[in-house]
Amino acid sequence: MKIFFTCLLGLTVSLTHAQKLALVKKGKSIGYINEQGTMVIPPTYKSAGSFSGGLAAVNIDGKWGYIDASGKVVIEPQFDRAKSFHSGVAIVSVDKEWQYIDDNGNVLDMPLSDKLYDFDSNGLAFVRQDGLVGIMNTKGDLILKPTYEEIKPFEHGFAKVKQGDKWGIISTAGTVVVIPEYNEIDISGNGIAVAKKNDMYGLIAPDGVFRPIEGATKIWPFLEGETLTYARKDGKMGFINTQGEWVIAPQFDKARAFRRGLAPVHLDKKWGYINAQGEWVIQPQYPDAEIFSLDGLAPVKVGKEWGFVNTSGELVIPAQYGISVAFIGFLTGGDEKGFIDGVARVSHKKKWGFIDTNGDVVGGEWFENAEPFESVN
Repeated sequence: MKIFFTCLLGLTVSLTHAQKLALVKKGKSIGYINEQGTMVIPPTYKSAGSFSGGLAAVNIDGKWGYIDASGKVVIEPQFDRAKSFHSGVAIVSVDKEWQYIDDNGNVLDMPLSDKLYDFDSNGLAFVRQDGLVGIMNTKGDLILKPTYEEIKPFEHGFAKVKQGDKWGIISTAGTVVVIPEYNEIDISGNGIAVAKKNDMYGLIAPDGVFRPIEGATKIWPFLEGETLTYARKDGKMGFINTQGEWVIAPQFDKARAFRRGLAPVHLDKKWGYINAQGEWVIQPQYPDAEIFSLDGLAPVKVGKEWGFVNTSGELVIPAQYGISVAFIGFLTGGDEKGFIDGVARVSHKKKWGFIDTNGDVVGGEWFENAEPFESVN
């Protein structure tokens, strides 16, 4: 079990600047903009998907094919339905039959599966046979024969698995790193697993030992790189550290994760932000509030609209927007609302678009729809 935690604790995120495009709907047609807001692929499609794996699925004259970042058709429209590429493989439908193709459009010979699953960024996909789930790679090799009742998507290089009515954790090699003996289990981004065993909630530390936390009735996973997470005791929310110690006593009605040294908490029907010592840094005053982004801004609700505050509590972007979830995978282990890489997807007067950290509208334009930016490199 030490392998699991050693890998997580040693995990580093190497980020290089990659070209990104976002799907936008202008009028009744779909095109793609770059991070400067320039329309680099004109809105000519009635139906299309976001970029993934360097390609985007588009519908041309009733059939689906794929384009590259220049807008060139690289896989001719021939499919009844088409899903996104992941690790060079996509799932498409022809005559109501689903199959895998590579990024040249070639049909791949894969193991029989009761259901076809998307590949992930690790180059792995689930295989279901006779009610059990296993894992294969993009070559169709079985990494793990169907063994478990359920396997959840990989996070931080590991996945939750269910055997009988108990949960454990496996690696991308299919190796058991936490034996399925827990009623609940969650993978954190900092090397600590959160679990429930019988009626006790606790942490599975780097030594692989389950340590119950006194009085805890629920614990949420740690965010990537964070040493505190929120937990419930006696109906109130507080915060524990990686040793399982209550460092901020349970006293709040609701709570969310720490980021940039602050966490949103709810008390007396209002949200504010506390620091790691449990002190108020931004007084409770908002009907809703989300965690800080890595950019140092957090969405807060003022009246019926959302704006953004900095870590000093200044409302630096006026409350005039709606916000939405954007998925960023293993960086946080979850879905977030607000800024990601300097851009936030927001709605304004029934239109969608993006704003930067200065509050300026990217490209100065709003659309009928706008999906999150995706890498095309």
